[in-house]
Amino acid sequence: MTGPILTRRALGTAAAGLLAAPALAQRAAWPDRPVTLVVPFTPGGASDTLARQVAQHFPRFANGQTLVVENRAGAGGLVGGAYVAGQRPDGNILLMADIGANAIGKELNPRLGYDPMTAFTPIIHLVNLPAVFFAHPSVQERTVAEVIARAKSRPDAYTYASAGVGNGSHLFMALLCRRAGISMVHIPYRSGSEIVTSVMRNETQLGFPTLSSALQMLREGAIRPIAMGNPGGSPAMPGVPPVSDILPGFDIGVWYGVAAPAGMAPELAQRVNEVFAGIAALPEVRDAVFNAQAGSVVGGSREDFAGFLRKEYDTWTPVIREGGIRQE
Repeated sequence: MTGPILTRRALGTAAAGLLAAPALAQRAAWPDRPVTLVVPFTPGGASDTLARQVAQHFPRFANGQTLVVENRAGAGGLVGGAYVAGQRPDGNILLMADIGANAIGKELNPRLGYDPMTAFTPIIHLVNLPAVFFAHPSVQERTVAEVIARAKSRPDAYTYASAGVGNGSHLFMALLCRRAGISMVHIPYRSGSEIVTSVMRNETQLGFPTLSSALQMLREGAIRPIAMGNPGGSPAMPGVPPVSDILPGFDIGVWYGVAAPAGMAPELAQRVNEVFAGIAALPEVRDAVFNAQAGSVVGGSREDFAGFLRKEYDTWTPVIREGGIRQE
């Protein structure tokens, strides 16, 4: 024989290369057309604002292709979630993931036609938005400890506003009450801005929405901050202590990420992660998230996001079940 003799190891290496080539090509080729990012809420909200910020930078990392933001609102994010869950996992339709559509939706609505924990391929955890616990200025109690003490002595002392049954602002208060062993009267509204308006008018005394929805009124003194939901607090509200000072381990906030339909090939999912991770790392995106929503960019791997979703499910499921919280 005059040609080179291939060893068994060399043959194995060559075969592996041939198998890997299509996967590498698939990763490099995505996207080869415009990609749709479904936002399961109405235009103008926090998730919609984030999606449009991301879309501005998408072509730079995605072969020059555009990211089309499509709003499919309804049922606290579950309408959009159900739509994306039923699509092909080819990377052409993605979901702006949130706690309802991607973690606890079936707990809130047992009739939901998909299981949020199995219906998606987690891609990336994009941002965290801090939540703030605040009160009407007439409320005499100024700390979490004082609020808890009064609620224990008088269970009907407080009413609180939320953006709807099962909304984060409802669950945050439900968790606080559960951890503190107290009860309060829940008055549901339809949006974070309505929470702020309700407390400003003293229709309700307390609220726990995203900081961005309340920041202006807090700075003007129309409502008074009591505590931040996350242990680290927020540079947008310096000096406001976290709830965890009184209830150790208390750590809540609103978050958004990107998810794809279940069954996406790992190589493609990794490529999608890399595109959005590149966008998330841009200083201008980080600045925009903080300036517009007082939030912070997270990023990270697909595995990180999958673990985070499991943790969220484990945190909120007992709160929902024990509180009998249901979306009709």
